[in-house]
Amino acid sequence: MNRPAAVPVPVDYPCSDGTPLAESDFQLEPTVYAITALRTHFRHQERVYVAGDMFVYFKEGDPRAVVAPDVFVVLGTAKHQRMSYKLWEEPGAPDFVLEVTSRSTRAEDQGRKREIYASLGIGEYWLFDPTGDWLAPRLRGFRLHAGEYRALPGVALSGGGLGVRSEALGLEVRHDAAGRLRFHDPASREDLLSHEEMWERTEEEIAARRAAEARLEEDIATRDARIAALEARLGNVS
Repeated sequence: MNRPAAVPVPVDYPCSDGTPLAESDFQLEPTVYAITALRTHFRHQERVYVAGDMFVYFKEGDPRAVVAPDVFVVLGTAKHQRMSYKLWEEPGAPDFVLEVTSRSTRAEDQGRKREIYASLGIGEYWLFDPTGDWLAPRLRGFRLHAGEYRALPGVALSGGGLGVRSEALGLEVRHDAAGRLRFHDPASREDLLSHEEMWERTEEEIAARRAAEARLEEDIATRDARIAALEARLGNVS
């Protein structure tokens, strides 16, 4: 007697563990900045995916084989919304991972996560300590070589802080003199802006344009007044 074929039991891959995005504002601010600034920078490149605080599953059928990078970038994959990132459904693993470290995460960031990222072939691994309590320097970048991460050299910035080149992103990752995380574009020679900074720049540009328009209107009014005065004098002469 033939037995009925076993029906595979669907595997549940949760998209959240119920924990907050960040431990405090110190971790939240650089995390949000990194995600939004990089998404804006790569917005016209259809096959660059930027995400953060998302589960990355790396073994099909095992929902325990998961890690959640604070920020990650994948080059060469479709840019669309995801509930989680499953490696067996994607072209490859992330190329860039950034962890914003804290008291509660520093051991895992420098231990288990680092080992997992290396085993997955993630080319660049970055650590940023927003308070400067756990890392010296507070920004450290590593590139995978022969299965292990090697520290990338940093360059002291003239105004204070540190800059480290990211080959994966084509950008320089920095912490400035105030200790803030920044991404610097060597092509434009400008830092990538946060949403707040973009709004401030837009407001400044609008204010400058309105001021220029007001000056132009004043110049036109002055010119019209001079023309009217000249026409009046000519009329009196005639």
